[in-house]
Amino acid sequence: MADKKIKVTYVKSCIGYDKKQRAILEALGLKKLNSSNILPDNESVRGNIFKVKHLVRVEEVK
Repeated sequence: MADKKIKVTYVKSCIGYDKKQRAILEALGLKKLNSSNILPDNESVRGNIFKVKHLVRVEEVK
């Protein structure tokens, strides 16, 4: 389970949503639409992804 990674891709604009969601996207390293970032698969990252799940796509990286 150690060293698991997930790829998060920003796929839908956050315009019209709460400003906190924009801050969460930036904390995940996603600034522009269609940008991606590979992050560790842990509870903290998963919690942030859950809050913006309607704006991002998540894939497991092997």
